Amino acid sequence: MGLGHARLSIIDLSTGTQPIASHDQRTLITANGEFYDHESIARELKDAGHRFRTRSDSEIALHLYRDVGPQCLQRLRGEFAFIIWDENNRKLFAARDRFGIKPLFYAFYDNTLYLASEMKALFAAGVPARWDSEALYGHIDHGISPGRTVFNGIFQVPPGHYLLADDESFQLVRYWDFDYPTSATTIRRPDAEYAAELREALDEAVRLRLRADVPVAFYLSGGLDSCAVLGLAAKHSSEPVRAFTLTFDNTQYDEQEQAKEMAASVGARFEPIPISHALLADHFADAVSQCETLIYNAHAVAKFLLSRAVRDAGYKVVLTGEGSDEIFGGYAHFRRDMLLYNNEHQDPNILARHMQTLQALNPIGNGVMLPDGNAGPLGHVTRTLGFVPSWIETFCAMSNKARDLATDEWAAKLDARDPFHGLLSEIDVRQQLKGRPALHQSLYLWAKTLLPKYSLGVLGDRVEMAHSVEGRLPFLDHPLVELVRSQPVDTKIRGTTEKHVLREAVRDVITETTYRRQKQPFMTPPATLDPRGPLFSYIQDVLHGSALRTHPVFDQKKVMKLLHRVPSMMDRERTVIDQILMAVTSACVLQERYNLTSA
Repeated sequence: MGLGHARLSIIDLSTGTQPIASHDQRTLITANGEFYDHESIARELKDAGHRFRTRSDSEIALHLYRDVGPQCLQRLRGEFAFIIWDENNRKLFAARDRFGIKPLFYAFYDNTLYLASEMKALFAAGVPARWDSEALYGHIDHGISPGRTVFNGIFQVPPGHYLLADDESFQLVRYWDFDYPTSATTIRRPDAEYAAELREALDEAVRLRLRADVPVAFYLSGGLDSCAVLGLAAKHSSEPVRAFTLTFDNTQYDEQEQAKEMAASVGARFEPIPISHALLADHFADAVSQCETLIYNAHAVAKFLLSRAVRDAGYKVVLTGEGSDEIFGGYAHFRRDMLLYNNEHQDPNILARHMQTLQALNPIGNGVMLPDGNAGPLGHVTRTLGFVPSWIETFCAMSNKARDLATDEWAAKLDARDPFHGLLSEIDVRQQLKGRPALHQSLYLWAKTLLPKYSLGVLGDRVEMAHSVEGRLPFLDHPLVELVRSQPVDTKIRGTTEKHVLREAVRDVITETTYRRQKQPFMTPPATLDPRGPLFSYIQDVLHGSALRTHPVFDQKKVMKLLHRVPSMMDRERTVIDQILMAVTSACVLQERYNLTSA
């Protein structure tokens, strides 16, 4: 057994070196992330006789484990992945936070169990770098098992789970789940009560995440989530804070003016970070190699550059608004679900008007956040859930377009494939979905797939830690999530307006502009909108190269035909196709960077 750690020092800069051993050297921990309110837990443990070797927040998990074993997870609050070696019982205990904010990968190869924060570390340790072709394609429609990666034999500990290993075997155990209440058990209270309790919980989550022995900065868009975090944080700060905002030269995708207004309203120092297609092209390969999976828009590259700017400005910690969309139903496809499936006693004419309004409010969302085209047969999803969540429709429609680029061999396999059969087989449908409102079912499935794999990974930890920046997410404070899950669906979405209860809870700390704005998905302007630009030229160069020629899933000739059609497409079609081309391009980058072979 061996433990290793490369530390980003945030709490206890002088004595927190890891791995940390217990006083008798029989138990050791290596931990990634943050445990909040650790001081009060440490005092409690010291009063009970525990002897601490550091002032690091990580050490509380070690002593809690010594007291109650894996049940220590019930006391831990924050974003984390950690491993504890228990010499007395010859056990290895590895755990990941409830939502998958911090990554934890594992592989069993050559009679050895490996765990790491990044898959490239597993390759370096000797695990073969090979594609999992089925999982690779499954990542396009997102119907793949939450635990699978695009690499053969490499898995991730699912959010809310721990791994327990001894000399003979290992197993995964779930310790937390969303547990949305059934419709029958939800008791309605006045809206003002929901907003008040949410405000209190969010304020505490923000306050706890401002604790650090280094300066703290903020990611700021013009959206409700990051503005709410900044507005609340400013109340707890005696000095002006710094807010970093990505800016684009395409007004449909740029939120600079709204973010600047918000920063000015709380006296924050506004730091715009301009992003061009040329910059995205220059850093595309480096960002994708850090993500270690497919990307569907260059927003991952933009976040990579944003994190670099924050680090260059001298910051190690940044608060973000991630996670809010996943608990309040922020994306357009959740609003569509609410309109279609949670519309009891609603006038059909009003419903039709709401659907038209939703489309009009999301000009860049069609094919990205709302279905565009044929989603294909999804009978298994309908039979299992009683409906098809709009996000599944959206991504399956995109997947069907991507199918045209697969090799003939893979196209034949895909024709017989039910993309969401595997995922739904792993979900505890009876305990977690049955009897819940359709919106909550849709939120749950998204939280098991896109949230940890993409929102928190690709757009969060992976590109942040590439520059040694730790992202902290107040909206994924688990007491806050447990509060929000208990609130009725119509507190989350009213008509075509998302996050109703959040808007009311933070109205006094955000601008009127932010309060009245609809959700705008975070995307960079698609490369396909500028076929003569540097990013689209980069994509063409990659796709003409040897990596695609030898790729196990995609057919280079078919991809070339699609590339040649792009200049003649309408903008709406280009926006959808951009996602597919980004996925194939990122697959080629991974193949080259890691010298991947077929399984």
